Amino acid sequence: MAEITAALVKDLREKSGAGMMDCKKALQENGGDVEASIDWLRTKGLSKAAKKSDRAAAEGLVAGKLSDDGKTGVLVELNAETDFVSKNDKFQDAARDCALVALEVDGDVDAITAAKTAKGEVVSDVITNLIATIGENMRLRRSARLSVAQGAVALYLHNAQGDGVGRLGVLVALEGAGDQAVLKDVGRKIALHVAGTPTPPLALTEADLDPAAVEKEKKFLTDQALESGKPIGVVEKMIEGRIRKWQEEVVLLKQPFVMNPDVTIEQLIADTAKETGSPVTVKGFVRFALGEGVEKKVDDFAAEVASMTGQA
Repeated sequence: MAEITAALVKDLREKSGAGMMDCKKALQENGGDVEASIDWLRTKGLSKAAKKSDRAAAEGLVAGKLSDDGKTGVLVELNAETDFVSKNDKFQDAARDCALVALEVDGDVDAITAAKTAKGEVVSDVITNLIATIGENMRLRRSARLSVAQGAVALYLHNAQGDGVGRLGVLVALEGAGDQAVLKDVGRKIALHVAGTPTPPLALTEADLDPAAVEKEKKFLTDQALESGKPIGVVEKMIEGRIRKWQEEVVLLKQPFVMNPDVTIEQLIADTAKETGSPVTVKGFVRFALGEGVEKKVDDFAAEVASMTGQA
């Protein structure tokens, strides 16, 4: 029997799109013959994953997980093509497994997909096998991780589809030496705010705002003001005030707390510090809304039929 080398497995994997372990097994079953192995994978329904890879995947699940000590939290987004898949038990299990791996692996999506689950399976293989089984394109799109040395990380999953999975996830990390239970409770309330506020925060502070986003808003406000016919000097002063107002709307610490609009998140943190008798800081927050920023393909059925019949 031919030696089944890593290079041979890699070659078959690239050609078939099947998982690593499936490729290894196919080569073993076919004496190292790559072409025969491809046919073997096809008969098992495992090579079709590659054909799905160019299809838009904007549905799926956001999964979250906290460490046992409550000081680290992660979010991952596992995408599929239809929301129907989000109710599939195997897909939900895969999303939860990805979150659990993300908790153990302090790295990006590439590091997570290369790691093994608690069951000993490589994450990338789990996803590839799911593609073959369910018949939709899937991908682990993004991940986030927040940790504190002391304090608490809170997790909130909105529109839950099952245990530890939903369509929107938020992490909030509060650093402080005070009562962790209090910090966890306040962190969860802030997470609820981030999930439910009409204007989702773009950054924690003004300094954290993306300069490109600030310039884009300035241009929009400037063009809007110039249309009124006012002199440029007047417009510049108007823009200063409007940018400050915009920053208050999109910066988390400056936003009115949804549960008590009379106080800002910044004031809520200050009140919590007084309650616990120790300084409290929002170290960071993360908000994953399922499919945000993914360009969704809209099929034109009439055009597709016309192209197939040569009438386009």
